[in-house]
Amino acid sequence: MAEKLKLSLPVLLPGPPPSKPLFSDHHLSTTPSPPPPITPLLQNFQPHTQTPNPQSPIIPRRRRRIGKSQDANRGKPWSHGRLSPPGQRILQTLIDPTFNLAQIDELLLELFEQQPGESDFSVESLSLDVLGIVKGLGFYKKCDTALRVFEWVRNRKESELLLNGSIIAVIISILGKGGRVSAAASLLHNLCKDGFDVDVYAYTSMITAFTSNGRYREAVMVFKKMEEVGCKPTLITYNVILNVYGKMGMPWNKMVGLVDRMKSAGIAPDSYTYNTLISCCRRGNLYEEAAGVLKEMKLAGFSPDKVTYNALLDVYGKSRRSKEAMEVLQEMEGNGCPPSIVTYNSLISAYARDGLLEDALELKNQMVEKGIKPDVFTYTTLLSGFEKAGKDKAAVQIFEEMRNEGCKPNICTFNALIKMHGNRGKFTEMMKVFEDIKTFQCSPDIVTWNTLLSVFGQNGMDSEVSGVFKEMKRAGFVPERDTFNTLISSYSRCGSFDQAMAVYKRMLEAGVNPDLSSYNAVLAALARGGLWKQSEKVLAEMKDGRCKPNELTYCSLLHAYANGKEIERMCALAEEIYSGIIEPRAVLLKTLVLVNSKCDLLMETERAFLELRQRGFSPDITTLNAMVSIYGRRQMVAKANEILDCMKRGGFTPSLTTYNSLMYMYSRSANFERSEEILREILAKGIRPDIISYNTVIYAYCRNGRMRDASRVLSEMRESGPAPDIITYNTFIASYAADSMFVEAIDVVCYMIKHGCKPNQSTYNSIVDWYCKLNRRDEASMFVNNLRKLDPHISMDEECRLSERMAKKWS
Repeated sequence: MAEKLKLSLPVLLPGPPPSKPLFSDHHLSTTPSPPPPITPLLQNFQPHTQTPNPQSPIIPRRRRRIGKSQDANRGKPWSHGRLSPPGQRILQTLIDPTFNLAQIDELLLELFEQQPGESDFSVESLSLDVLGIVKGLGFYKKCDTALRVFEWVRNRKESELLLNGSIIAVIISILGKGGRVSAAASLLHNLCKDGFDVDVYAYTSMITAFTSNGRYREAVMVFKKMEEVGCKPTLITYNVILNVYGKMGMPWNKMVGLVDRMKSAGIAPDSYTYNTLISCCRRGNLYEEAAGVLKEMKLAGFSPDKVTYNALLDVYGKSRRSKEAMEVLQEMEGNGCPPSIVTYNSLISAYARDGLLEDALELKNQMVEKGIKPDVFTYTTLLSGFEKAGKDKAAVQIFEEMRNEGCKPNICTFNALIKMHGNRGKFTEMMKVFEDIKTFQCSPDIVTWNTLLSVFGQNGMDSEVSGVFKEMKRAGFVPERDTFNTLISSYSRCGSFDQAMAVYKRMLEAGVNPDLSSYNAVLAALARGGLWKQSEKVLAEMKDGRCKPNELTYCSLLHAYANGKEIERMCALAEEIYSGIIEPRAVLLKTLVLVNSKCDLLMETERAFLELRQRGFSPDITTLNAMVSIYGRRQMVAKANEILDCMKRGGFTPSLTTYNSLMYMYSRSANFERSEEILREILAKGIRPDIISYNTVIYAYCRNGRMRDASRVLSEMRESGPAPDIITYNTFIASYAADSMFVEAIDVVCYMIKHGCKPNQSTYNSIVDWYCKLNRRDEASMFVNNLRKLDPHISMDEECRLSERMAKKWS
């Protein structure tokens, strides 16, 4: 499988494919129809603007912002503004629920009929009336009526004079807010084709409409085309596109390049620009870049506000920089900016992500003391933090407190609970939570489906992963970046490396740009295959400007070295972490414990665990399990019990991995029966044992000649547990052969072949080796010579290998 992956993965991850046609909307249309061809549409964009001078100086000036925040009528009844008396009457008639749209022609004609005693016919006043009526209809959410008015005016002979850029921008904005972005795109296309004046405000409205509906690629295409035809973007246009770049996960150098182009065009960034840039740093953990933007913002004369500080706190929270986050809080309070619920939630997120759960709880208490009531985000963040650390009891307590305080759980809360039960193998409880979503009048979101994909992927349930993905699409959810990243991780966890890479290619074909999470998902897939050379190449590509590596990137590299048996490289990378060349974050030290334990390096494992504790980081359930595992493999029962005591004191809930390690430890000891007792304990707790659990208990009995007990566990396994695998059967075969029970051993071989489990080299080695050890040469030769009757699919190479093995044993 790993060899196939080497061939399927390019050395450098390719970029996204060429863009799809602009303004097409197949997935939103109920009746598919061919989209307008892209070339004529773009060729007909003819804005009447001058080409910007790249050498013009940046001249800061006061600008009137467009949007709800600057609307004087926000929260108030609609103001007629500059509407004429006939215009006011027409608007009132149109918003009347009893008005029949069939009479719209007769009604609108009033605008164009000169009334006695009134001023002469004026194109400007008519245009203002049309603008006011369309705006008013938009205010009252009469989208269809607004479009009918616009189309009625457009069909008049003087329409090119009446329908200016402002009216076009307003109607596109109304359609976009109403979710009818395809209609807006089609309208703009036809207006351009008919020679109407399309200015920067119309373009910006179209970009905003695409953005609001999550169609970021098309928003960028409109922006590029308006630049190509010489339509100069405004500050608002740049700010909208900058926000789009952030949502698309564009590389940081692309976002900086956009701001540089904006400055070259003589447009100075405003506070919104800087706040957006800081927000764009969240996805890639670009905390250093965010700090640099803040510095530049201050030098430009802008004072950070609540939005700035909260965005910066969010960046530090997602980057696990709890210390820096606290410094931001202090600066925020020092500048007379009192922290809000958003501020505290970001801080709590930072501490929870870093595993500092007690500090996170203390912050929650500080909130309450200051009169800020925790909300659903506060509780859900804490719940997720305790779940991730393996402290299920504390997570459930948080959930109960949340409900007792009258805080209604939202879909994020349910997603965290699904993850908690799923990660513990409690699928019945997990699906109950999934059903409870409807009870609380919530609906599954894309994160819900991604969480289910992740849970089944972590448990190696590839058929369930595929099934959930199909159900997700059937429910109308379109895969996005996080879905693709989750699928890559899920399939690679199931051992389906080719499928994981196929998902990556589909992601690119869908026009989704890979971000830091995508690279880390691909690196994790490579790591599971031990493909460290390819991992190093991907890391080099990231450092070359594609994406800034973070601690998870180096975690995957450590796993790649461990799985590839490159112990020297793994140790060299560990020294870089210990020395501070690579910052020794908690997750990196935890990974060092895990990989050293996996490689059975006792001293190195203990060193990493000690470093973790000395640096003030709390171990999580995965770290503690790694310690139990290495002590268990070495029969260091006292040390294993010390870790178990540590888990108990810390409020950790033992996982299936914990119990499997304990079963392994006892299965190799004189107290081997204890392994089945542990199996019974986890069944009583509602935890579903896996194939390792049953195989360990079967080995314990076979090793001690208790074949009846081993067969009893096998029968139970067939009835209600996972299907027996090659290790299960080989354990029986080796035990029977060791006891000279060759007939029984061969019966097991027949049974496994009949049930679709193909024997491997270990299967036949056990039988041949014991024949040789017991000096039963004739029977050994007869077994090999008649092997094809037993296994018709055995190869000639395998027969020759066994014959050579016998000859070598006898010599």
